[in-house]
Amino acid sequence: MSFTPPIYKPLVTNQTISNPNWLAGFTEGDGSFGVNIKHSSSNKIGYQVYLQFDIIQHVRDVLLLQSFVDFFNCGNVYRHSENAVTFKVTKFSDIKNIIIPFYKQHPLYGVKSKDFHDFCLVCELINSKAHLTLEGVNQIRIIKARMNTGRKF
Repeated sequence: MSFTPPIYKPLVTNQTISNPNWLAGFTEGDGSFGVNIKHSSSNKIGYQVYLQFDIIQHVRDVLLLQSFVDFFNCGNVYRHSENAVTFKVTKFSDIKNIIIPFYKQHPLYGVKSKDFHDFCLVCELINSKAHLTLEGVNQIRIIKARMNTGRKF
């Protein structure tokens, strides 16, 4: 029996985003547009709604994710697990004023475009303060249920 030595992925050190369409394509494969609803005692309806955009990669690609922070001028890179890091944006004004306009200008074309569309709908509801009513939170729940893993093809 012969032994085949493993081939390791080379470390890429020049990790700047020179083409925004490349970043849109990368997001199509590894990005996520999320809506989070959690219980909260800080308001009268008992829920807090927030948006989250993230891209998770192996820890060896931390410099690539840091380049996303530099490119968008928002978000942060966090340790996701032992072997993974995530670029994450949760600040509403950054999502509304930076992330959404970027992906409207550099559109997604796969199934993730539908998640992005729903993400934008929830952003509009939050912006109009609908998330501060139980009716608005329930409308957001319906949108959230059809996103990502809940999407039926």
